Amino acid sequence: MSEATTGGDDGDEIVTVNFKATESFLDDIDDTWQGRGFNSRSEFIRYTLRDAIEFPTFDRDELIALLKAEEEVREGETMSAAEAREQFGTNDE
Repeated sequence: MSEATTGGDDGDEIVTVNFKATESFLDDIDDTWQGRGFNSRSEFIRYTLRDAIEFPTFDRDELIALLKAEEEVREGETMSAAEAREQFGTNDE
């Protein structure tokens, strides 16, 4: 991490952070930020990291479970809500 800092608008110091990436990944990042209308790579990366912290996404196990459920739906291995209520005895009647 660099020691170069500049004052932020909200009083927090802005610190320069360096990280390593492959050229192909950097090309993907550049294509993405330019395609989404960001003013710079740094702006896009700050936005993406802030979004990841404020709105964490599914973890790997949750994504795998969702994919499995989607596969079951496509293969007709699921049941309707009414069938599930009847099978598990949770009818509201």
